[in-house]
Amino acid sequence: MKLLEQSGSLKGSRGAEEQLSLISSCSDIREAVEGALHVQECVPENLELKKQLFAQLDGIVGDQVVLSSSSSCLLPTRLFSGLVHVKQCLVAHPVNPPYYVPLVELVPHPETAPATVDRTYALMRKIGQSPVRLTKEVDGFALNRLQYAIISEAWRLVEEGVVSPGDLDLVMSDGLGMRYAFIGPLETMHLNAEGMLSYCGRYSEGMKRVLKTFGPVPEFSGAAAEKVHQAMCVKVPDDPEHLAARREWRDRCLMRLARLKSQLQPQ
Repeated sequence: MKLLEQSGSLKGSRGAEEQLSLISSCSDIREAVEGALHVQECVPENLELKKQLFAQLDGIVGDQVVLSSSSSCLLPTRLFSGLVHVKQCLVAHPVNPPYYVPLVELVPHPETAPATVDRTYALMRKIGQSPVRLTKEVDGFALNRLQYAIISEAWRLVEEGVVSPGDLDLVMSDGLGMRYAFIGPLETMHLNAEGMLSYCGRYSEGMKRVLKTFGPVPEFSGAAAEKVHQAMCVKVPDDPEHLAARREWRDRCLMRLARLKSQLQPQ
């Protein structure tokens, strides 16, 4: 938090020392949630573990507490069905690392009260995140469905020998990613012609032709996995020291990008 403060990236109106003084920990779940308005579950991505935790919380909290899961892909119906306080439950999936990547996906259970989503949306905005609302649950939510679509085609292109792993990553980092850091794919379409309808009229046939050539879902194993692994290890060896150093570099880049984006927000 002190590093975030020094770099001008600390969120909130309080300084690092004051924020740190407000953080505490304990080993008793009842004590942990006493007086809470919002509970954000962050245990490992294990369905049974999460269900066990929410069952415990369900027997402790009152009718005014939002119970939120950080799950990246477990559906709310699998997490919350059968709970007494199901109307107060939703998934609020942050993106790693959340102090630089502000997106939070809000995914309701079919019985989640609209007020629960509204409260969580307002809270995330207040603390400097960028919440998005999914109107219903879908496997993978929005972020991972988009991410997996990119990973799947990237894998096929490498596996079929169309492009090397290193060049494939450059297609994103020095190509698509340059635009997507500031505008999404739909606005990109809108700006790359005289509006969305113009783009669809101009490019839809070509898009459909290319999409029909996409192959089956990769297995992400075998010779292709070994090929990608070796290429990645040339760039970043997979020992803990090199991986940690690369993650630190990534986070510094994300910090600078986040600061730049905050300065370039349209009026």
